[in-house]
Amino acid sequence: MSYELFIGLRYLKAKRKQTFISANTFISVAGIFLGVAALIIVLAVMNGFEIELRDKILGINSHIVLMEYTGGMENHEEVIRKIASVEGVVASTPFIYGQAMLKNEGRATGVVLRGMATETSADVINLGKMEDGSLDNLSGPGNETGLPGVVIGKELAMNLALVLFDPVEILLPMGISTPMGIVPKIKTFAVVGIFDSGSYEYDSSLVFMSLENCKKFLGMKNTVTGLEIKVNDIDGAGRIAKNIQAKLGYPYWARSWMEMNKNLFSALRLEKRVMFIILSLIVIVAAFNIITTLIMTVMEKAKDIAILKSMGATAKSIMKIFMLEGIVIGAIGTILGCIAGIAVALNLEWISRSVEDLFGFKILPKDVYYLNDLPSKIDYGDVTVIVIAAMLICFLASLYPSWRASKLDPAEALRYE
Repeated sequence: MSYELFIGLRYLKAKRKQTFISANTFISVAGIFLGVAALIIVLAVMNGFEIELRDKILGINSHIVLMEYTGGMENHEEVIRKIASVEGVVASTPFIYGQAMLKNEGRATGVVLRGMATETSADVINLGKMEDGSLDNLSGPGNETGLPGVVIGKELAMNLALVLFDPVEILLPMGISTPMGIVPKIKTFAVVGIFDSGSYEYDSSLVFMSLENCKKFLGMKNTVTGLEIKVNDIDGAGRIAKNIQAKLGYPYWARSWMEMNKNLFSALRLEKRVMFIILSLIVIVAAFNIITTLIMTVMEKAKDIAILKSMGATAKSIMKIFMLEGIVIGAIGTILGCIAGIAVALNLEWISRSVEDLFGFKILPKDVYYLNDLPSKIDYGDVTVIVIAAMLICFLASLYPSWRASKLDPAEALRYE
């Protein structure tokens, strides 16, 4: 151990008459600790939220959507065969999209109709957990009455007081032309399945039916809205979408999940950067405490500095003593903050559930957020950046007090001793 480090560590241990300096040192360590821990926990939550949100979106939706500029797609079987040869494409399925009203015993709500090919849709999308019933019933009658089936979300079933095999009316606002004018088209279906995707928005607004039943109800004959495509690399979905569009040419266009949700994920990334900047202020405030502590230590140790210089210590060595003291304070706070932040981030879901069980306080209300639980995903790249930033701030905070110590004149310091 160099004598500079030895003396710097000794100065951290205050004597009885230097209790105030010791308290300042503790406050500085605590500030760095809180700042680093808060940064790790908040960024882990932001990462977890982004990943969970992406998984929820990609459960109900596909990686790529392929449609035509001119409207519906008639030759979708041929298009499926063509895109199967594109590198990265795993599976594809036709879909139909429409809007309607769902009505049951005086209750009504707007819904999104999604026609799905029951034979191939499971290869592309995932509705989540089936609370009741089965998707297999979509292609057959809903119950003993012989009604065609629909699968609805858990929240929608609760809102309209529907259970398995209940009849439900679907109203098409566009209507049909009759001698009496345009009349809304109404047809009765049976609920053959109730799903729980984990997303309130999807569970309260989506209604799935078989592709054939959806065609008949919407009067689309042999036309579908487009194709949903699954790829082997979700991060490369944009590149694969461009390859598909280049292969098919006009009038086809393909959009990846990143393009369709660009604003949402851009906002999340911006929020993550802003949170990093705001929470870094905690570390900066703690760094001011380090400056105060070191300045007070320099004033208290003026005689020691003078003696060291008289014994041959250079200004560089004196500066190094106090710089090492500041860096040690920062290192202790950073290490403790890392340990605490990672420990909390790894157990955040358990902590959030415990808070809910003990106090009845729901951190993420399902009717507001996409998620049921508080997610957390530690990115050790973020942790590395936090550690480097904290240590750099502590290093910069120690420069001025160390420079002042190195400029101390031994004669002035010892004049009245």
